[in-house]
Amino acid sequence: MTIDWFILAPAAFFAGMVDAVVGGGGLIQIPVLLSSFPQTAIPTLFGTNKLSSIAGTASALWRYARSVRIPWRLVLPATAAALLGAWLGAAVVAWMPREAMRPLVVVMMLVVAVYTFLRKNLGQTETHASRPGDVWRGAWFGLLIGFYDGFFGPGTGSFLIFGFVRLFGMDFVRASASAKVVNVATNISAIGFFASHGPILWTVGLVMAVCNLAGAQLGTHLALKHGAGFIRRAFLGVVAILIVKQLLEIL
Repeated sequence: MTIDWFILAPAAFFAGMVDAVVGGGGLIQIPVLLSSFPQTAIPTLFGTNKLSSIAGTASALWRYARSVRIPWRLVLPATAAALLGAWLGAAVVAWMPREAMRPLVVVMMLVVAVYTFLRKNLGQTETHASRPGDVWRGAWFGLLIGFYDGFFGPGTGSFLIFGFVRLFGMDFVRASASAKVVNVATNISAIGFFASHGPILWTVGLVMAVCNLAGAQLGTHLALKHGAGFIRRAFLGVVAILIVKQLLEIL
C-alpha cells in the first residue's frame, strides 16, 4: 500500500490548526483519508482520524490551560456526561440511520451561524459569572453533545464552543479552551469504540498525529494572540463550510 505523505501530512497540520481554534478538523482529515485509502473500512479510517486529532486536541488543551482559566467545576461534569453520551450515541447508530440527522444538523448550523453573525458582541467578553445550577446544566449539555458526537459527529467542536458561549456566558477564548477538555474525552471514547470494530492504521495515525500536534500549537498561538474576535470569525467560517458540506451531501 503506497502512502502519499505529501497529502496526508499537510492535511493533518492544517486540520490541527483549525481544530485548535474552533473545531472542525475532521472536515479536513476524513475526506483526505477516504480518498487516500478507498478500500479501507470506515471504522478503521475514523479511528485513524481520531488517533491523529487527539494529539492536536490534547496539546491545544495544554497550551490553553496555561493561559486561560478553565472553569473546571462546570467543564468536568460536562466531560463525564459527554463520555456517557458518546457511548449512547454510538449504540444508537446500530438501529437508527445516522443520515436521518443530516437535515436537522443543517438547520441547527444555520441557526447557530445566523445568531452568531447578528449578535456582534456574542463571545467577545464574559457576560456573567457562574450561576446556581450551571453544573447540572453543563452535565446535560455534555450528555447531549456527547450523544451527537457518538451518533453523527460533524461540527461537535463548533457546537461545544457555541454552547459554552451562549449558555454559560463565556468568551470565545475560554469556550474554545473548555471545548478541548470535552473533545479529548470523547476522542478517547471514540478511539476505543473504533479500535474494537476494526484495526486502526497506527503508523498513518501516529505520523499524522505529530503533524496535527504541530498545527494545533500554531492554531492555539493565533487564538491566544488575536483573541475572541479572531475566533469568532474563524467560527463563522467553519460553520459556513459545514453547512455547505452537509447541503451538498443531502443533494
